[in-house]
Amino acid sequence: MHLRNTETRYGVVAQLFHWIIVALIITQFVLANKAEALPLGLAKLAVLAQHKSVGMTIFGLAVLRLAWRWLNPVPASPSDTPAWQRIAGSASHFLLYALLLIIPLLGWTMSSARNFPVSWFNLVTLPDLVQPDPTLYEWLRDAHAAAAALLFWVALVHAAAALQHHFFRRDNVLRRMLPMKLKDET
Repeated sequence: MHLRNTETRYGVVAQLFHWIIVALIITQFVLANKAEALPLGLAKLAVLAQHKSVGMTIFGLAVLRLAWRWLNPVPASPSDTPAWQRIAGSASHFLLYALLLIIPLLGWTMSSARNFPVSWFNLVTLPDLVQPDPTLYEWLRDAHAAAAALLFWVALVHAAAALQHHFFRRDNVLRRMLPMKLKDET
């Protein structure tokens, strides 16, 4: 297995970034739902602190992943992929990357507007991005939730497209991001 991408497969580094971020996004949705179900108190604040830490981890990994992608061109789409699917794939990847950056920034700014600190696993406290502002907080809270919902749907379509490539088109689009080779892969 190669560290860097090849013409036909993503390398180990790109795969690790991909699957770690997937796991962290799932974690974020679980933490957000858990926090929403809790009454205001220490337990809720602890879950929200975890949510913020994971969010800042996603932000950092997304920046590193984008840098790695810039240094390692991605494998080309199969030659028989229709142009509209190539465009849709590029657009969805752009949107996924944008959301991986925007959502944590919205959350960080939202916390600043609410005058709640953002720390990374209690190791580093991040500076406030804005002054406390209840009106701005409300807007950012709604924008953060809307962007997270959009991420859910775009990721769902992304996964469905990968499965469609694997099970119906029977090409290597999904296999090239899997850490192991499947028996029918050459």
